[in-house]
Amino acid sequence: MPASTDVCALSVPDGVPVLLRDLIHERTGIYFEPVHFDTLLDKLRDRAMHHGCQSYLDYYFILKYEAADEWLRVMDAFSVQETYFWREVGQINALTKNVVPRWFKTSGSRLRIWSAACASGEEPYSIVIALLEAGLGHLPIDVCASDASEAALEKARRGIYRDRSFRTLPAELQQKYFRRVPDGWQLAPDIMRRVSFQRANLIAPAETGPLATSPVVFCRNVFIYFSADAIRRTLAVFAERMPPGGHLFVGASESLLKLTSDFELGEVEDAFVYTRNTRQVPPR
Repeated sequence: MPASTDVCALSVPDGVPVLLRDLIHERTGIYFEPVHFDTLLDKLRDRAMHHGCQSYLDYYFILKYEAADEWLRVMDAFSVQETYFWREVGQINALTKNVVPRWFKTSGSRLRIWSAACASGEEPYSIVIALLEAGLGHLPIDVCASDASEAALEKARRGIYRDRSFRTLPAELQQKYFRRVPDGWQLAPDIMRRVSFQRANLIAPAETGPLATSPVVFCRNVFIYFSADAIRRTLAVFAERMPPGGHLFVGASESLLKLTSDFELGEVEDAFVYTRNTRQVPPR
């Protein structure tokens, strides 16, 4: 790509989009093909301008060598918060009708459910609502949720949503668990208290490892943005930490069959789910 100047007066020296792509891929797992380099630069433009950079090469050096905290803002810039309540609800039904009841028939331990890459919180809150609706709210279940974006987590903790988040949630459930406020719909405090949130980058084993010990993991519609190598690395951490027989839910369009032998695809209550097999995984 030849050097050029865009409307924000940031030059793009030859080769810099590739440098930025590779660095972001290394740190976040997100991968941009060359046809999407314009999108990559657009997402970084405001941060580069914030630092007074004259070119994207200047910003690359900031990310590479100078500003560890800047990566938090980068994760905000790349956060995809296109989600909604009751998304792919067949998997949540499988959780409440099969996975949870079976756990408490065979175990006296608390059950932890981890919603990885939870964005603005619709997924973990949907899980809690579904558990209550299924009469399972009294059971010792911990629902934890994480995202790499602090901005997304702040939205999740506020629990205020606009109409677009309710496109598939039954109207009676919206009326039951939400109330109208000037900014949209406020989730009931009792639901919010049942979810704990924390920041975690899926590509960082030190951050995800403790969470990955959960017997149930929802990691849906995030791998579509990762390279195959980043997916394998993430799954390796999951496989090392999850108990045998643990359940991994991924998005309907995401297939792991060619990427791992540690999880087996099966069907539970008409929903596809991966199960952690009993093969031993060497510690990382």
